[in-house]
Amino acid sequence: MLRDELTQAMKDAMRAKDKRVLGTVRLILAAIKERDIELRTQDAADRDDDAIITDILSKMVKQRNDSIKAYEEGGRCELAEREREEIAIIQGFLPKQLSDAEVKAAAEAVVKDLGAEGLKDIGRCMAALKTKYAGQMDFAKASTTIKGLLS
Repeated sequence: MLRDELTQAMKDAMRAKDKRVLGTVRLILAAIKERDIELRTQDAADRDDDAIITDILSKMVKQRNDSIKAYEEGGRCELAEREREEIAIIQGFLPKQLSDAEVKAAAEAVVKDLGAEGLKDIGRCMAALKTKYAGQMDFAKASTTIKGLLS
């Protein structure tokens, strides 16, 4: 389970006195705790804990990529480098990312399975991809691929 893996990583970082990893893992666990509080009123039986955590990790990577661009534009390369280190740590907990060819194959399979015929079906296709491949692909690229297949 991903939550247990993160807790163990925090303990290992404490033992190794690795401040960068420890700080990043604590940020991840804090974001997870925040999401747990948000979802407290919902029924826990129908939630996939790993999918929720994967979603949180993906958003954290995206936020750091945005920060890197801002830091580089502002000439703060040392801060951009810290963000890159955090991305590497966070990605260590994410599932393996699909290659462009695998994304294209998955998009083609979803279009075929759903019988999608036009641009009006993009939403259904993307929803199917997000449930099946959460955290494993860049959905902006997948959306472009699906648009190309349906147009």
